Amino acid sequence: MPPLTGPAAPQDNVSAPERDLLPVCDRPGSAELWWVGAHGGAGESTLSALAPEWRSAGHCWPRPPTDERARAVLVARSSAYGLQAAQSAVTQWAAGAVPHVDLLGLVIIADAPGRLPRPLRELAQVVGGGAPRVWQLPWVEPWRLGEPPAPTESPRAVRRLIKDLNLLIDGTDVDADGANERKEH
Repeated sequence: MPPLTGPAAPQDNVSAPERDLLPVCDRPGSAELWWVGAHGGAGESTLSALAPEWRSAGHCWPRPPTDERARAVLVARSSAYGLQAAQSAVTQWAAGAVPHVDLLGLVIIADAPGRLPRPLRELAQVVGGGAPRVWQLPWVEPWRLGEPPAPTESPRAVRRLIKDLNLLIDGTDVDADGANERKEH
């Protein structure tokens, strides 16, 4: 299983931010996994194409129609604006303001090609410390040009994300080629 790098559940000593909260939206039906965009252009709709049972919740926390809990992954760009939006959303979750959501982690998608400047790397580290897990995805030029993500042709970090999420969701190790193997817990 992908190891925890931050808190696994909300904490009693965290207060919800006073502003810039993500709304909670009723979502019809269910999904194996919800992608939650911390801000516009985060990339949640692109990532939802990685697996048919993984759906975009848009820019809100999903509330399922029944008493079930929603598994979600927060998505943000690596810009200062994106990381600050992610920080607000992670703090909202950590404060227990979305009790129907099981947050699996945070995906930070590069907002430009190349190495992230030091101040943004440091901010990403701080923000990521509040999420259960963090995955960092590189700039993918074909996605920018509108090509749908093809897991088998995606960068290694994307294939690793798919593998990790499959393990977290059901304990099945599914690789980018679709081969799977049941992992014993």
